[in-house]
Amino acid sequence: METLRQRSRFERNGTEVKLEETESPLKTKDNAPLSTVIVSFLYTEVLRIASFCVIFRVLNCFLVQSSFVPDEYWQAVEVAHHMAFKYGHLTWEWKEGIRGFTYPLFFAIIYKVLHWIHCDSVYIMIWLPRLLHALFTAFADFKFLFLVEELENQHVAKWTFFCHLCSWFTWYCCSRTLSNSVEATITCLALCYFPLPGSKTHSSKKYLSLVALAAIVRPTALILWLPLLIYHFWQEDNKLRLVVHDYIPIGALAIVIPTIIDSIFYEKWVFVHFNFLKVNVLDGLASYFGTHPWHWYLTQGFPVIIGPHLPFFLFGCFLAFRRYKILLVAIAWTIGAYSLLPHKEFRFIYPVLPFCMIFCGATMARMKAWRRAATAGLLASNLPIALYTGLIHQRGALDVMSHIHVLCHNVSQPDVLFAMSCHSTPYYSHVHCPLKMRFLEGLRDLSQLDHETESERFINDPLLWLRTSYPLEHSLPTHLVLFDVMEKKITAFLRENNYRKTTDIFHTHFPDGGVGGRIFIYERHR
Repeated sequence: METLRQRSRFERNGTEVKLEETESPLKTKDNAPLSTVIVSFLYTEVLRIASFCVIFRVLNCFLVQSSFVPDEYWQAVEVAHHMAFKYGHLTWEWKEGIRGFTYPLFFAIIYKVLHWIHCDSVYIMIWLPRLLHALFTAFADFKFLFLVEELENQHVAKWTFFCHLCSWFTWYCCSRTLSNSVEATITCLALCYFPLPGSKTHSSKKYLSLVALAAIVRPTALILWLPLLIYHFWQEDNKLRLVVHDYIPIGALAIVIPTIIDSIFYEKWVFVHFNFLKVNVLDGLASYFGTHPWHWYLTQGFPVIIGPHLPFFLFGCFLAFRRYKILLVAIAWTIGAYSLLPHKEFRFIYPVLPFCMIFCGATMARMKAWRRAATAGLLASNLPIALYTGLIHQRGALDVMSHIHVLCHNVSQPDVLFAMSCHSTPYYSHVHCPLKMRFLEGLRDLSQLDHETESERFINDPLLWLRTSYPLEHSLPTHLVLFDVMEKKITAFLRENNYRKTTDIFHTHFPDGGVGGRIFIYERHR
């Protein structure tokens, strides 16, 4: 009772009783909650990794100054330039309706915007599409790192990320305006949302939408994803919901949207995916561009693109077989399926590389005594290849276009002939002015399959072709662009028409057939 009286007295006097404060273990010394500190640290770490990915790929972009294959120009930026500015050249594929306009439309919109804001200088138009590819790859790199960290742990993720960034072929291809490069980047992103064992961020709609986008850009993307789609369907408990809510609507959009876009630009109803399959596979036209033995991907293709990572990949298959056997199935299936096609190229299997890096990372994470030597070995072997192929090998095809661009402003009515095999260089996308140019065409349409092309006639007898194509003096081009291997064969034509060599450009240390080690520009003096 005495205690109650005292408490009542205190209340009447308005005196407030305070409890003694004790320091919370969930607060730091400066009174910030521990959860806030953790979030701030994680945010800083994520920002640091994202910044590193962006800087790395931007550097990657500007250190790739060479050409790889004609498709990086003639099936992308050349088409976009034609769409935006209504001049240029479209190859036979666009006349036969086997290529889709969705991918080049992206660049065409960028070109048009640059033109509207008066920023369409040739240098911006050359580098901006590549830079956007590099930034897209940086985003995929970032997501890929956190995918592996989620599937495994930070230690394994770090070494997988290291292997991924070390890949010379990814460095060589990722910033190029190739549909294969976009396909590989989208595949890497789609893998981040695929329901792999242990994944917590998987999303059927997200990964299927990305797979559909990859197939729109390049229909053969479905080859890699076919076993993964079957696996997902087999593992899914509610199969009907997956088909009705995801497979059918996303698949329908992947067919309808590009069909509408293609039909608008072709000015007729066309189903590009069917035409692509029919012409390249069913009709076997792909073999027209070269054939290889069935084992080429096993003995040359895959070993080359994975490069020095090969032993790490093979041992990683042993270490992580049970956990990631579906990825191994996808890799083996893709290489096997492409091996059945007569025409083979390194870039066709480029999208399997992110899958392979998961196994390489497993090997690096397991190593202890030899890890430092392995790290140095991967860097020492991949870096010279990446720099050589990006900065030196086949760079003349791009360097020569900067010299041609100068003619737009310094020469009155220039007329340029590219006297070399078809599509050896870019075209109007790297000049961006309507000067008169001509190149030796390869296949113009499917009716030419049994006939010698213009390019083949020139390679077989260049002097005869030049004399019959330019019988009159006033029709002669003002400039000739040719490989050094052709110079001796047309010396008589050059002398009798008063052509003089003005430019000598390095191209490659490995000349092959009609492709020489140097590119010459000859100018006619009257």
